[in-house]
Amino acid sequence: MQFDLIIFDCDGVLVDSEVLANQLLRDALAEHGLEMTVEQVVETYVGRSMDAVVSISEELLCSKLPDDFLEQLQIKTFALFEKELKAVDGVEEVLIALKETDIQICVASSGSFEKMNLTLGITDLKKYFDGNIFNSSQVKRGKPYPDLFLFAADQLQVEPAKCLLIEDSVPGVQGGVAAGMEVMAYSSRGNCEKLKKAGGLVIHDMHQILEHVT
Repeated sequence: MQFDLIIFDCDGVLVDSEVLANQLLRDALAEHGLEMTVEQVVETYVGRSMDAVVSISEELLCSKLPDDFLEQLQIKTFALFEKELKAVDGVEEVLIALKETDIQICVASSGSFEKMNLTLGITDLKKYFDGNIFNSSQVKRGKPYPDLFLFAADQLQVEPAKCLLIEDSVPGVQGGVAAGMEVMAYSSRGNCEKLKKAGGLVIHDMHQILEHVT
């Protein structure tokens, strides 16, 4: 299969942020009475927008979170990222190799532009994408709907069938499949079966992307 565009999710695919962010989210929710394990936080929220995180949490709590919940969480998260965030193992080598091909690459994430500017800046990965970075604020519906991935493909004038999506969450895989794209699901959390069931081709090493497209 010849691909014209590879779409990368950001958190958990480009930057190794998931463990750090989900531990902080667990702690923040516990402060407001919603006790969850990190595993439950991952299962419930990974791949969702932060607005969706608030909506789901308020539904589980049967009460409203403080108006500044996301603001306070972001302050703590960004401070931790500045200290500890790293790129996902092997992904920079993959990006360097892809830049030597005719395949376009872009980022499509539920994360805010502010967050991606920070995380991709800290890890020095932003330079590989030539400004082709998209997020769910640009479409009506976030993951697991296909809107974001279809938007990214349209912006780069590539048919969905010629796109390969790299995701690590079940909602992301579902969105890519719904968009008519091939999806490689990077698994680092032992959630292989769920990713496979959602329609992803499960990988454990980023270099497998190159083996698949070259």
